[in-house]
Amino acid sequence: MDEIPPVEVAPKTVGELLKSVREQLGMTLPDVAAKTRVPMRHLEAIEQSQFGALPGQTYTVGFVRSYARALDLEDTAIINALRIELSRSGHQGYQAPLQNYEPADPARVPSKTLAWTAAAIAVVILAAYLIFRSLTLTQVVTAPQPVPPPTTARSMPAQSAESDAAVVLTATGNVWVKIYDAEQNRLFEKEMVAGDSFTVPQDANKPMIVTGRPQILDITVGGKAVPPLGLPDESVADMGISAQDLLARTAPPAKSNF
Repeated sequence: MDEIPPVEVAPKTVGELLKSVREQLGMTLPDVAAKTRVPMRHLEAIEQSQFGALPGQTYTVGFVRSYARALDLEDTAIINALRIELSRSGHQGYQAPLQNYEPADPARVPSKTLAWTAAAIAVVILAAYLIFRSLTLTQVVTAPQPVPPPTTARSMPAQSAESDAAVVLTATGNVWVKIYDAEQNRLFEKEMVAGDSFTVPQDANKPMIVTGRPQILDITVGGKAVPPLGLPDESVADMGISAQDLLARTAPPAKSNF
């Protein structure tokens, strides 16, 4: 009796796709964890599509993007495919790009073809959106900016010194932190533990932060403490952390019990 040749099963989800590429490259999960600084348990949850085990939508997108980049994959296509998968699986907070076709039956269409087709469509939609956005922004009329009040010669050096002061973040417990600049260049990404600290480069272009536990971070500007970035256990994203941005902030409002 002739032996039936094995049938190669193509990945059906973003997690399975990442796992398949990782194995083809001969990489282990510890290899990916060391390269991305994403905890092993989160990488395992991504490969198994257990997104409910991740801290939230900001973390999910960030972790998957880091995983894709570690495998030298096009992270934009992977993220758009991820949003489609999350939207179809009923996860709140995600919205898939609009599509002009009916979803194919996975029992009739090869799963590998479906995965790559979805990724290609996501790339096309993203490119169209960026072109539309660039054309729209060129037509926006810039509103006149208010004239700042005159500043005395005595106060100018003090303001300049504060704006150039060093910004230092110190963890008082376990907290995941990602810091990047206006061009999306990653300056720092790590799950910090108590005692870990990071000094924001003073020449960084509009440094911003993403974290889910802002109360775990003590922040100083020039050695002086500033208010927390947000309320306890409420995620913050795209928040400016330059010395100028932090000095302009006020303490966040107290969390209501109603």
